[in-house]
Amino acid sequence: MTALQGDSVHPSIAPGRFSAVTSTGRVYFWQGGSLWIGEGQGRTQWHEHHAHQLAIALSGSFRFRTEADGAWTDYEGAIVPSECTHQFEVDGATMAHLFVEPESSAGRALTASFGSNAVAELPAAGARAAAKLLFEAMQSSQLAKDMVEAATSAVAALCGTATRPDKDLDPRLSRALDYIRSNIRNPLSLSEVASAVALSESRFRHLFVAGTGSSFRAYLLWLRINLAIEAVMSGASWTEAAHEAGFADSAHLTRTHKRMFGIEPTALRPPPLG
Repeated sequence: MTALQGDSVHPSIAPGRFSAVTSTGRVYFWQGGSLWIGEGQGRTQWHEHHAHQLAIALSGSFRFRTEADGAWTDYEGAIVPSECTHQFEVDGATMAHLFVEPESSAGRALTASFGSNAVAELPAAGARAAAKLLFEAMQSSQLAKDMVEAATSAVAALCGTATRPDKDLDPRLSRALDYIRSNIRNPLSLSEVASAVALSESRFRHLFVAGTGSSFRAYLLWLRINLAIEAVMSGASWTEAAHEAGFADSAHLTRTHKRMFGIEPTALRPPPLG
C-alpha cells in the first residue's frame, strides 16, 4: 500500500535496505472503495486486509511477496486479493492503491477475473492506462469528486464492470451492510444486525461470510480503521479518531492498523498545508 497526499495517507514500502516506512499522500473514499495516491518509501510488516488491492506505479515499480522465505516480485501493476497475507516494498516511487471491497460488483468482477488466492499481475496496458488517468487527475485537480471519478473509472476499466456496490448482492446482505455503515460509530453486534434484517444469528453469519468473504468482526474493523484514518486526515488526533471510529482506545486502533496495513498509523504523514 502506499501513501497519499492530503486527505489521508496509506502504507508505502521500500526495498530491503529500508526498514522504516515513510509515506506522504492523499486518500479518497467512496462507498465500497478508496484511492490512496502519493509517494512512499520503505517495507511493510506482514499484513492482510478485507478489500482487494490494486497497486499501480505512477512512476517506477514496487514489489510484493507472500512467503517469509519467498522471493520478491517486481510489478508495475498488481492485484492483492482480499485476506491475502503479504509484504509490500517500494523505493521512493509515486503509487496509487485502489482498495475495492470484494462484495461490491467491482470486487466480484475482480475475483472472477483474477481469482482470490494469490497476488497477480495486472495486464500491462490496463495498468498503464489507469496510471495515466490517475496521474493526470492528480496533476490537474486533486478535488475529491474528480479523484473519485478517475479512481472508479480506473477500477471499472480494470475489472470490466461499473462500480455499483450492491448490484446483484443478496438484498438481506445489502440491507445489513447499509445498517452497519449507518451505525459504524456505535457498538454493533452480530445479533443486532441479524435482527435488523430478520435473520437468525447462524443464518446471518453464514450469509455474511458467503457474501463478503470476511467475518463480521473483521469487516467492522475494516470499516472502522478507514473511518479513523478519515478523521485523522481531517485534523483529529489518533486518540480522538479511535473513539470516533468505535475503537476501545488508540492502542486497539494501532494494533488493527498494523495488522491491516503493515505499518504504524504514525507513519502516515499528510504533506504540509500550503
